[in-house]
Amino acid sequence: MATATNVEATATGTVEWLAAPTTNIVVPVYQRQYRWDIGACEKLLSDVRAVAGEDDAHRHFIGSILSAEDASGGDLILIDGQQRITTVMLLIAALHHAVRATDAALGAELEQVLVRADDAGRTKLRPHDAWAGLFESVVLDRRDDTDRESRFDDNYAFFRSQVHADEVPLIWRGLQKLEHVSITLGASANAQQIFESLNSTGQPLRDHELIHNYILMGLSHAEQLSIEEQFWIPIEEHTGESIGAFWRHYLMMTTGREIDVSGEHGVYAAFRASFPRLDVAHLRADAAVWRENAEIYGILLHPERESDAEIRLQLKHLSTFGRATYPLVMSAYGGHRRGAITRDELVEVLEWVQALFLRRAIVGLPTERLIARLCRAWQQGRERLMRAISRITPSDERVQAVLKYGELPHPAYVLGRIEGVDDTADFDIESIVPAAPGEGWSGDGQRPWREYSEDEQNSHRALAPTLGNLTLLEQSLTERVFGASFPDKREQAYARSTVPATRELAEIESWGTAAISARTVRLTAHLLRIWARPIMTEIDDDGLTPVLDAVRRRGWPAGWDREFDYCEYRGEHWEVKDVKALFNRVFRRAWTDDRDAALAYSARHGGPLYESMAWKGQWDTLADGSHLYMGWDSNYMMTALQGVLEESGIAAEVFVKYSYIGNVM
Repeated sequence: MATATNVEATATGTVEWLAAPTTNIVVPVYQRQYRWDIGACEKLLSDVRAVAGEDDAHRHFIGSILSAEDASGGDLILIDGQQRITTVMLLIAALHHAVRATDAALGAELEQVLVRADDAGRTKLRPHDAWAGLFESVVLDRRDDTDRESRFDDNYAFFRSQVHADEVPLIWRGLQKLEHVSITLGASANAQQIFESLNSTGQPLRDHELIHNYILMGLSHAEQLSIEEQFWIPIEEHTGESIGAFWRHYLMMTTGREIDVSGEHGVYAAFRASFPRLDVAHLRADAAVWRENAEIYGILLHPERESDAEIRLQLKHLSTFGRATYPLVMSAYGGHRRGAITRDELVEVLEWVQALFLRRAIVGLPTERLIARLCRAWQQGRERLMRAISRITPSDERVQAVLKYGELPHPAYVLGRIEGVDDTADFDIESIVPAAPGEGWSGDGQRPWREYSEDEQNSHRALAPTLGNLTLLEQSLTERVFGASFPDKREQAYARSTVPATRELAEIESWGTAAISARTVRLTAHLLRIWARPIMTEIDDDGLTPVLDAVRRRGWPAGWDREFDYCEYRGEHWEVKDVKALFNRVFRRAWTDDRDAALAYSARHGGPLYESMAWKGQWDTLADGSHLYMGWDSNYMMTALQGVLEESGIAAEVFVKYSYIGNVM
């Protein structure tokens, strides 16, 4: 029988294992915080009570505990099992404190599990340094009288409240029936792979937690503490609750590829692909870059941290569109910080991105899956980025046509910039003709709304949310004239506004569809000037998607055979409707145009090109007797055709047009 040489697994009693003089446990730096809540503690206590009432043959299995010896000492590094072991220790501490004054013998047994044999002032389990003091103060009963909140305190207090001193022997009996599989790793074992396998069930780790584990696992405890303090903690401080989004956007920035978050741990998988080996020397260099970008990300999240007033205002404007722009903006901001681009060039990029997103919002085009291609373009310089943005930014004519009758998106942002109001927090969006006018509302002070014809009313309602009918008005003035007719608003509010564009309304005699249309024309001219499209001849209003941004779908989902309308291949129009046909045609073309690239890609990835039909399945024969295996699934085929196009250096010249079915798949 074969034996494992790097993993030793032994079934053992949990309390017996903890009480052994040699069992001293350190929770490594990369572990997430202690998370178990009262509900989990209640379940543990219920299980312990249940097994305590059974005969001696019954045991309760709590899973596996994964550990490895610290390279710098004899302590065990707890790789998996922190939540369970910590909670068991808190329960035992509660039992110990309940009986130590009345039952010295039992108290000594309990204490043996809690306290190190070589140092009575330290607990046998030492959590992460950041909260080790909290844990030890609870377990060793050193809490001060100040109010504080921690999971250690809460869960310990729960156990104290639930277990009376008279019940301690019974609970102790149940605890001694807990069992686990103790897995100890040898020097050559792949701790990260084993850790991921063990964490495939239960409460899953988030991507940034897996990244944290990945970069620190395998280092000595001292190295972990150093990396944690110098790099990881600053990254957490800069990004806060958005740390997961930061890693996704950072990887999009550096790889120029969309990061799939619909599947399991897509961000973590992309990170591992980008950083396959992390020795200490390279880790420090990489981590310094991560920390710098995390600081930049924090500024994007909180523009008030930016010292330059113009850049700060631009970043605030950019926040209108959420965080989708961050990968590109982070790259441009980093370039400015390093001196690679000027301040004016950074502002130019920020303006281009705002114009792109606003114009697409106006005409109703989606903004998903745009930024990765712009990151790729930016890596090749300003001109490439300008061309890429111009290609997907709607034209002046198209924007003008929509603004005449379409609802204005992001009205506070748009009007704020047009009307020169940097901070719109104390302003309302004033609809000059209300969206639902009252019976007595009037545009001229003479004819009330109820006398307007049905067509007139419908025309006014249709234009109510358009650019020409909206303005910024101080909240105090809005409250004064809410629902009032135009002449009353003109005298009591518009004439008193500090906003020049709003005060201009006081010069208008009456308000109706003609006035709205005329004002729309005037303001549209300002909009097109402020959110200018880069001056290039190329434009794409057909919604073409670069092939590198095409969706990789699992298996063969319904509608796969009608996913595309067509493909644009280096200026050629291909009538291909599905990924299988595209895969075949791309590899056939690569075999003809750049055979070396096709063979190099296939050699590195173990296919899909083979000298012979090595197994049964669907094959296609190429020139010179080589064969293309066609039996892969949709995800593999898309990945492979993207890869061979990148290998050939022509991926930027290939686009797919999704069909209606492809867009809803």
